[in-house]
Amino acid sequence: MTTEAHGVGKHHAGWRPDRLREQRAAHGLTLEAAGERLREVAEQARLQGIPAANPQTLWQHEQGEVYPGPHYRRAYCLLYRATEPDLGFRAALPGEETSTFALTPMEDRVNGSHVLAVERAVHRISSGGEDADHLGLQQRIIDAWKRRHTGGDPHRPVLILVGGYAGSGKTELARFVVQLTGWPLLDKDPLTRPLVERLLVALGGDPNDRHTDLYRENVRPVEYDCLMQSAMANVKCGISTVLSAPFIAEMTDPAWMERLANRAGAMGVDVYPIWVRCDEESMREYITFRSAARDGWKLQRWDEYTATIDLDLRPAVPHLVVDNRLGTAVSLADQARQAMGAMYA
Repeated sequence: MTTEAHGVGKHHAGWRPDRLREQRAAHGLTLEAAGERLREVAEQARLQGIPAANPQTLWQHEQGEVYPGPHYRRAYCLLYRATEPDLGFRAALPGEETSTFALTPMEDRVNGSHVLAVERAVHRISSGGEDADHLGLQQRIIDAWKRRHTGGDPHRPVLILVGGYAGSGKTELARFVVQLTGWPLLDKDPLTRPLVERLLVALGGDPNDRHTDLYRENVRPVEYDCLMQSAMANVKCGISTVLSAPFIAEMTDPAWMERLANRAGAMGVDVYPIWVRCDEESMREYITFRSAARDGWKLQRWDEYTATIDLDLRPAVPHLVVDNRLGTAVSLADQARQAMGAMYA
């Protein structure tokens, strides 16, 4: 058995290739037609890595010879309006909703189900502790989505910090919130990468270094300072803002979080830390797939890298959690975007 992601997942517990073949047959699609549709939905959803989707590859997926990579799995879920367990890619997580293999329409029409799709995706944000107001943030996101074209949001502005380990799905989930609400997104990597790379070179280091003391002690603090100053410039203007960054040291530092909450609170802004939970295999798969130079050290020394992370780590303050193990939250976000027609805007 081979896989499209080198070295990622040898057994794929719960994989049922026959389910994918049955879904295609139920929709009356040939391999050629299914390939064309896969490319179309991936392009419309602006997925990273548009699948080639030739008939030979689809046949290998359906026969269980090749396990589909993350871009194929996301495209299949969009094409068939289904979840990964529905399509036999894996077993369902405890409590995970599935559609019990329902036949879905192939037309790209937006209908009343878009509200349900959005709410299902937003409800992946759950409480990380007794004091975390996950229901409040869920409602603010949904309210902002509904009010985008009707005159604004009556709530106080919010500053949302979406944190988690590399490859956990932070950016995808932050983008989903932004597409719903219209709030600006500040993603640490594209915002600060040119500065970080030039600074590392100027200090005699590797521009792709994200693991040495040189980066951690001399560059990382400047990187996060740029991110947070940019965020403060927004919230000072009363603009709700979504931040995407690992925030590993920051969210686990009660003093840092308290200073941020106090500073934001003085401006009438609420702070919501969100931790994206993921599993090691999925993180490695997504890191491998995105092929970013800054991830080279992690992939070359994966065991050494994973020894430094704690999958049970959580923020030290009241926080919210999005469970993205096995890509469940990202898959729901993809389908919500498709249901509401966001990719056609």
